[in-house]
Amino acid sequence: MKRILCSVLLIAAITLTLSACGPKEPANHLEAIKQEGKLVAGTSADYPPFESIDENGNMVGFDIDLINEIGKRMGVEVEIQDMPFDSLIAAVQEGKIDLAIAAFNYTEERDKTVDFTDAYYYAEDGFLVAEDFAGEINAPEDAAQYKVGVQTGATADSWVTENLLDTGLMPEENLFRYERMDQAALDVKAGRIDILITDYIPAQALADEIGGLKVIYHAEVSTGPVNIIVPEGDTELTAELNKIIADLLAEGFIDELAKRHIGN
Repeated sequence: MKRILCSVLLIAAITLTLSACGPKEPANHLEAIKQEGKLVAGTSADYPPFESIDENGNMVGFDIDLINEIGKRMGVEVEIQDMPFDSLIAAVQEGKIDLAIAAFNYTEERDKTVDFTDAYYYAEDGFLVAEDFAGEINAPEDAAQYKVGVQTGATADSWVTENLLDTGLMPEENLFRYERMDQAALDVKAGRIDILITDYIPAQALADEIGGLKVIYHAEVSTGPVNIIVPEGDTELTAELNKIIADLLAEGFIDELAKRHIGN
């Protein structure tokens, strides 16, 4: 009987020892990322110079370099998943990715379902047209008389909807929503739409890359601070990212990224 009792106690002791040596259950999302050693970031790689695919099939851009540096400072590997822009917020909400970095601007509507880091860049809007465009844009509302393209789910989409469609300035059939910005720019060049409204820097990059296009209006319309999107209520991950962003800004790292990818 004593042998049986000793055996039971020995097995229990070994079990407890193995349990104690096993991986500790992470207390939060940030701990889970660090324990796994991997940060999964979502982006939409159709938005140069922030994120795009180069001729060798590599993902490149301002945001790509930034998130890789953030991962390095967190001590984890970064896995970047390319997906349609309008699916990124849902992917963060559903836990398919840890965060999204795709030149996101803050909006109250987005803030209802996800959280934002501190800004790492400030953006303005650009109106992209064909080189032979004969119209005139003196104010953003002047776009209402033309066929306008926007990226689905972008702040420009919301601005056009609220300020041109809902006010009756522009008919519904003159608004064209695109999943990919490069396809929208090609439609501008082909004359299928008159104006593409997006961030100024990507608009200028598309004009340079595709040719036959120009930016005719440049101002802050629907854009502003650019942030990383994180799950709602994820205070630990947000605080970690904010600390790293603050360090990168103070060190001039982000200024150097801007010079490299955007210019002065």
